[in-house]
Amino acid sequence: MSVHVACRDGVELLMDYLEGALPEDLRADLEAHVAACPRCTAFVVAYRETPRILRDATAVTLPRELEASLLDFLRARRH
Repeated sequence: MSVHVACRDGVELLMDYLEGALPEDLRADLEAHVAACPRCTAFVVAYRETPRILRDATAVTLPRELEASLLDFLRARRH
């Protein structure tokens, strides 16, 4: 049975879709909608990329002097 999927429905179904938990017919309908909807395509791409973007944004190496200064500060506050 084919179901018409609208943008609002797609957002509600997105987590189940990405986890592979949607029934086959609903998954196919959602994929057809996303393929034909530039906004939903962009949303799915951004949603999938979010974990990588966050990892990249937080994977910063502090300069040694700053790291040492920060550790000294934290140790002083702990005592």
